[in-house]
Amino acid sequence: MTREKRRRPASGGLMLMLTIAIFILSVFLVIGGAMGSNAGIIILGILGALGFGLLCVGFFVVQPNQAAVLTFFGRYTGSVKDNGFWWVNPFTIKKKISLRARNLNGEKLKVNDKAGNPIEIAAVVVWEVDNTAEALFDVDDYEGYVETQSESAVRHLATSYPYDSDGSEPSLRGDIDTVSEQLERELADRLGRAGVKVTEARLSHLAYSPEIAGAMLQRQQADAIIAARAKIVEGAVGMVEGALTHLAERNLVELDPERQANMVSNLLVVLCGNQDAQPVVNAGSLY
Repeated sequence: MTREKRRRPASGGLMLMLTIAIFILSVFLVIGGAMGSNAGIIILGILGALGFGLLCVGFFVVQPNQAAVLTFFGRYTGSVKDNGFWWVNPFTIKKKISLRARNLNGEKLKVNDKAGNPIEIAAVVVWEVDNTAEALFDVDDYEGYVETQSESAVRHLATSYPYDSDGSEPSLRGDIDTVSEQLERELADRLGRAGVKVTEARLSHLAYSPEIAGAMLQRQQADAIIAARAKIVEGAVGMVEGALTHLAERNLVELDPERQANMVSNLLVVLCGNQDAQPVVNAGSLY
């Protein structure tokens, strides 16, 4: 891994004044040599003008949230992260690189979850370059590297969790925060080699594949109905138990086992039924 070196080059303003002075001197030398028919002075003035042009190549500007990576004849000499107007050796190659935060909106991927169900999943990743030397020298194309590794991490995440679960284990749909933290950690490990820091990573799309979406919706509806019925029955049994207990404590009516069974049956039908009960007035005896 390439270690980043911070560098503060010469001030561009001071070098600009020096360069202008060299240019003015060169002009005077050429004019003076021409007026005095002195070839040596003319050549000196021309060399000064060539030097002026060469010095101008060394100027560069670093914008806010931008860096310039410097290489001199194939050797990395440092990174300039301080914004401003600078000057370096004219033979130094200056490669600009953005340090701004970027969004990667991943495409929808069709993969199988941990249970083998085909799902569609996508993620959004917020990232920025942290180590300019690693970004430029340790990987071929750091932007393409981020895209490829992000897609690989999302695929691995999808196969590590089921789409939905009964609460016994984390799921993609029910534990968004846990899943997002896992995705962010994995991306940090994968992209650290490219000098990239992951700021945030979250799922932006999650759904069953169209071919099984209808069947999975029916299963979810059935699970919801079963859970609701279980809750209704549990509440109805408690209400019936409470009614029998209150009747016995207040001695309002004395019920034998057969009448109790009939009362329990009627109450459960009323409390658990899908439709409103139709009362029937019994004017006679049960016997």
